[in-house]
Amino acid sequence: MNFLGNIPLLYMFLFCGTLIFSVLINELLLNFSKNLGTRKNNSVQIRWNSTAKPALGGLSFYIVFLFAFIFLEIITQGKQGLFSTLKIVGLLCAVTSAFLMGMADDAYDTKPLVKFIIQCVCGIILISTGTKINTFESEFLNYSLTLIWVVALMNSINMLDNMDGISSITTLTICLFAVFFSVQMNLETQPITLIIIAVIGSLCGFLAYNWHPSKMFMGDSGSQFLGIFLAFCGIEFCWNTPVIEKHNFPVMYPINNLIIVALVFIMPLTDTAIVVINRILKGSSPFVGGKDHTTHNLFYNGITEKKIAGIFFMINITGACLALLLINQSVFNLQNSLMFAIYPVSLFSFLLYLTRRKQHV
Repeated sequence: MNFLGNIPLLYMFLFCGTLIFSVLINELLLNFSKNLGTRKNNSVQIRWNSTAKPALGGLSFYIVFLFAFIFLEIITQGKQGLFSTLKIVGLLCAVTSAFLMGMADDAYDTKPLVKFIIQCVCGIILISTGTKINTFESEFLNYSLTLIWVVALMNSINMLDNMDGISSITTLTICLFAVFFSVQMNLETQPITLIIIAVIGSLCGFLAYNWHPSKMFMGDSGSQFLGIFLAFCGIEFCWNTPVIEKHNFPVMYPINNLIIVALVFIMPLTDTAIVVINRILKGSSPFVGGKDHTTHNLFYNGITEKKIAGIFFMINITGACLALLLINQSVFNLQNSLMFAIYPVSLFSFLLYLTRRKQHV
């Protein structure tokens, strides 16, 4: 069967296959987990949900990811095999490093310095295989910004994993943006687009167990996996997205790309910035966990956990839609671009006010 000749069929097969595979794996892991992957109740980790549950979601992500990788390599062999694309090989190596580091952290609570070093290694792997931000003329600045982006997003997704379904929902909306963008740019058969479809399927399968009240956490193995994967997608689909000027000539406008990043990654960036600001103002370390995230403050204001997940989805999907509209402008216009920045700036200001008005520990 020629999957590449029928894109809707390929997408449907990939999504349904990975969804079913993800559900089966998560059910298997849940049934056999018992103490495996379940943190002890006296763990120093601060979680919103105090109940000990298996933190094995990351394992299902990685298994489904490898399954999709093998399947796509088979159906594209001789045409555009995944392993013939250096960027995709780099993604596989970086994702594997992040996943293994997350697994070690779930099992042994690794030191922050070790996590930071591995996160930097993930960034270096991406850079050395051709995935980097191309904002500046200076390659040194591009490399530096890429490393900062990778480390920041891996930690941001980890911090966002503080309530049932939040990180999964956020990642899902970013992946949907990437797919719609790829279809719009006629990149629907590119290896990364097909991999994103598979990740969407695995996320939906995991959400069946992570939606409130959850049966399973994704753990650091899951948040680190998603963090590096989203960092890669952010570079490919946001940071390096050109405006197609007249005569189909692509031009990069850094301010435009910065706004696109702010729109697509609106909640990870907003939540992390607010938490860091509030903890610094209180004189505490930004790197020590606490129940002071955006999700927690929404709950303190009377919003249920399921509704919070829905709010995050609506905020993220709105940002993604605005980003697609911004990308579609045929000619760059600074005033138009700045109009799109009103959404993330206003949301950040409101949520910062909300958290500052009523502080909780």
